[in-house]
Amino acid sequence: MFERIWHMLVKEFIQLKRDRWARFRLIVPPLVQMLVFGYAATFEVYHVPTVVLDRDHSQESRELISRFSFSDRFRVVKIARSDAEVEDAINRSDAALAIVVHAGFAELLLKGQSAPLQVIVDGTNSNTALIALGYLNLIVQQYAADYGADLLRRGVGAPGAGIVQVGIEQRPWYNADLNGRWFFVPGVVGSLTLVLVVSLTASAIVREREIGTLEQIMVTPIRPAEYILGKTVPFFIIGLAEVALVALFGTLWFGVPFVGSPLILLLGTCLFLLSTLGLGLLISTLSKTQQQAFAANFFVLNPMFTLSGFAFPIASMPEPLQWLSYLNPLSYYLVVIRATFLKGVGLDALWPDLIGMTLLGSLLLGISILRFRKSLD
Repeated sequence: MFERIWHMLVKEFIQLKRDRWARFRLIVPPLVQMLVFGYAATFEVYHVPTVVLDRDHSQESRELISRFSFSDRFRVVKIARSDAEVEDAINRSDAALAIVVHAGFAELLLKGQSAPLQVIVDGTNSNTALIALGYLNLIVQQYAADYGADLLRRGVGAPGAGIVQVGIEQRPWYNADLNGRWFFVPGVVGSLTLVLVVSLTASAIVREREIGTLEQIMVTPIRPAEYILGKTVPFFIIGLAEVALVALFGTLWFGVPFVGSPLILLLGTCLFLLSTLGLGLLISTLSKTQQQAFAANFFVLNPMFTLSGFAFPIASMPEPLQWLSYLNPLSYYLVVIRATFLKGVGLDALWPDLIGMTLLGSLLLGISILRFRKSLD
């Protein structure tokens, strides 16, 4: 038995050695995608194009506007002279945000009263708009605090103004600089592994059925279970190598720390690969051609990516979709890989996710093997 499985393993790796294009696909595209996702996938917003209309023309208004000009979060693209220019800049998408300082802004501040500041936001991209508003509020709050403290030092303004102040001291754990890449890069490792292993497993078996070599192999003494092991074990080894390659590249290139246990990450990766192999094998039993396998991959992998929590919080999804995420092995693996990379937690915190991947992997492999044996009969 083991001798026949060994010959199947040798056959698969010899085929991989002879296929230069396959070796290229296993190395170059994952690294390129890691670079693209690592730089492009982020929740942080920089250089938001901003138009400013200053009707007060005071030292206070100029000081406030300068804080936006010297912030890397905003980029003042135009100083408007009328409401029409502000509206035109927003309509033409030359600016995503407009700041209007009304006349009397400085006078109200000197009296210790609230000075309204009008902000117009292009809500076409709601995510960017909300994040930009958050940055704007931080700048305005800091300006108000600094201005109130300055009035207090000079003894100017309303009596009692600025005596009591409440400050928020932020202490982020595990990611002190709130670097978005530290969140996305481990997620890219899991997503690329899912796409690669499922695609390889499904297309490889379908290709042999399509060109007729599957029937030739099955008339040999090899059993169906041995053939399945001989076909899936190489992809399991390739999957482990891909995780190591992409994770090492992402860690070194983007400076993402790894503070957890390599053994726990290895255990989670093995359980995740069992699920992906089972899914790829299941797709191969439902497809008769490589085109059908490719279409099935597209139909299955996109929802798995969306429901995994890679970019969108699962807690923010409707409850039925949250239940569906329990059937997604990628959602469990992302918890494991991010926790081991950034938090360094152990089995006491990750055992529910490991058990979830174990159950899903066993179920997918069991169904896939039964369907594969039935298709051979």
